[in-house]
Amino acid sequence: MESEKIVIDKFNIRYFSINTLVIGSGAASLNAALSLHALGQKDILIATSKWKGGTSHNAGSDKQTYYKLSIAGARSDSVMDMAKDLFNGRCMHGDIALCEAQGSVRAFMNLVILGVPFPHDKFGTYPGYKTDNDPHARATSAGPYTSRMMFNSLAQQVKQRKIQILDNHQVIALLTDEGRLKVTGALAINVKEREPHNSFVLINSVNIILGTGGPAGIYESSVYPASQAGSTGMAFKAGAAAQNLTESQFGIASIKFRWNLSGSYQQVIPRYISTDADGNDEKEFLNGYFPDYTALTKGIFLKGYQWPFDPRKISNHGSSLIDLLVFRETAVKGRRVYIDFRKNPSWGNDDSFKPDKLDPDVNHYLVSSDAIKPVPFERLKAMNNPAFNLYLEHGINLSREPLQVAVCAQHNNGGLKGNIWWESNLKHLFPVGEVNGSHGVYRPGGSALNAGQVGSYRAAQYITGKYNAETPGRNEFLAVAGEQIKEELAVADHWLSSGISGKNAQYFSEIRKRMSAAGTILRIGNEVEMATSEALSMLKKIKDTTGAASVKELAGCFMLADHCLIHYIYLKAISEYISKGGRSRGSYIVSERSQADIVNTEDTEINLCQYDRDIEKNILELYYRKGRVRFKSVGVREIPVQNLWFEKVWKDFLQDNLM
Repeated sequence: MESEKIVIDKFNIRYFSINTLVIGSGAASLNAALSLHALGQKDILIATSKWKGGTSHNAGSDKQTYYKLSIAGARSDSVMDMAKDLFNGRCMHGDIALCEAQGSVRAFMNLVILGVPFPHDKFGTYPGYKTDNDPHARATSAGPYTSRMMFNSLAQQVKQRKIQILDNHQVIALLTDEGRLKVTGALAINVKEREPHNSFVLINSVNIILGTGGPAGIYESSVYPASQAGSTGMAFKAGAAAQNLTESQFGIASIKFRWNLSGSYQQVIPRYISTDADGNDEKEFLNGYFPDYTALTKGIFLKGYQWPFDPRKISNHGSSLIDLLVFRETAVKGRRVYIDFRKNPSWGNDDSFKPDKLDPDVNHYLVSSDAIKPVPFERLKAMNNPAFNLYLEHGINLSREPLQVAVCAQHNNGGLKGNIWWESNLKHLFPVGEVNGSHGVYRPGGSALNAGQVGSYRAAQYITGKYNAETPGRNEFLAVAGEQIKEELAVADHWLSSGISGKNAQYFSEIRKRMSAAGTILRIGNEVEMATSEALSMLKKIKDTTGAASVKELAGCFMLADHCLIHYIYLKAISEYISKGGRSRGSYIVSERSQADIVNTEDTEINLCQYDRDIEKNILELYYRKGRVRFKSVGVREIPVQNLWFEKVWKDFLQDNLM
């Protein structure tokens, strides 16, 4: 790796030359760096805006799930079975589903070897349990902080191998060749530098692995870590295609401390209450929408392992009716909603716990978990004490105070397009982790962690197998990327000399309010269209209406421009889906009624997706160039029929015919 100082226009720039730049420091990014190193490519640089700042280190649930092939017990499972279950979630390519299934055991056991404490018995068996959209018991967990444990184990190895890390470096642009056919490097800002004209860092690289997560910063109601932002806008701007951007997951989460309230938090059957904005007029608002105590408690219980909002699970007092009612109280009525672990749901004037009136399956689960206790927080401590203690660690005692909640954005199943090696249409760019849109409409809980580990290893395989060329010399690199670099620096100079300061926060707030109003679980056609128009208007003027007086504020301006583009493109994709006849699916309802009209959920007619229209059964790809968005409807590739005759596979392997 080469490093030096160069001068471009008014800016003193630190310059690096590297084979592979890894952007981001989550579990997928770190596994990519480690895999490259293990496979022989040691010319690696990790650039991250904040070490320990992403979802991997900061997100979780009652027992955060990792999804893998079942490798325990007498019930049979196979790679093809798992691939089919991933593929059957709709709008997922079959060859990618096969790769994720085939790579799952290797990825899982790699984490085990690195020290992630997944539970096993004395025979070395790793048991599983069922998770969302999982017909087998493929899920496993190391507790509420599974992904943090993954991060810690991977990070320890990265530091042991002395892979260089540029912390506090926000990448603000991907650089490409003249035809935008491949990436050639990146431009970043060192946010710890004091002098703006000395803050830029330029990286000349053969390959870029992008692992910056989902579009966390564009939502107001969000369970993404506050420290995570996302940066797919710079990939769109560079020419990377996207797919399935309409498909985000939403669910009930706490907002004082951002955390998914799935699993045990719901299975202990807490009560739901709402108040006015001042904390008065307390109501148990769910009761009027369930016929009896049994149905109410079953709905709350099922919310545990049917956590993401799903329009298919609203009718007949299903678990997602609860999400819709919470959304109604908060977004439509402007009230506050709390989950209260101190008291049981009441029926009539009776708030005693009634095990004999529970649904038989609910009662069996609680009895089997030794959790038949008088009040919810006691049941939680009996069933999953780490889940109770997790809130204590963040200054919240669930035995003493209710937990304010909302229906929050949690994960984007869509993202950047990649092939079976996780390479973008923009060559030499490999999106890994949540930024890669490999998932379809429905995915098993925990499959994203598996996809991040499998995909990052496959990206490393391809790079070491095909893209090990020498990094171009500095002059050759600048001849290709120089104009792009100067354009970004000119924008920076404009913001620094604008005389404007302190405007970024209000624009971020506007973006987040717009997305959480139009791009959430209720998507109203004309409201989405109006929001898209507003987003485009904001995008056109953002450069000239904000400015910076410091390095931190300058980095914020670039992030704001990125978020502005992201939210416009996401709204544009949602608008395209609705205008072409797309119906309710995944984690959202499509309707022509206003959100204010959808108040009597019993009368809400939900027109569910039947996958009999092109817009529903095909994958919606998106391309952005010169300020214009272009869509392409792509048929889903089936799961490949493999020829697994050993001698043929061996011959192809020896002759390097795999890539």
